[in-house]
Amino acid sequence: MDIRVQSIKFNADQKLLDFVEKKFSKFERFNDSISGVDVALSLLPDHDNKNVKVQVSIPGGTIVVERNAKTFEDAVVDCADIIKEKLVKAKEKKMQ
Repeated sequence: MDIRVQSIKFNADQKLLDFVEKKFSKFERFNDSISGVDVALSLLPDHDNKNVKVQVSIPGGTIVVERNAKTFEDAVVDCADIIKEKLVKAKEKKMQ
């Protein structure tokens, strides 16, 4: 599984990149047919100005989740939780 992280209009520090990698590398446990994960980190002008958009490529489609939060870590955790649920549902649907 390939995890690609892109920081838009800022330079992400290694600690944040490691956090993102750690969170999304666990996805293979929920669905072993994931071909790739694309993560885009960006800054927004509003109060909850950290934006995280995650695209997970699986056979038959792509799961896309986007969240805003006060910190990138919070947004990453929110995205990861939602994607875990969707991966489990997709795997269950495939098994039926």
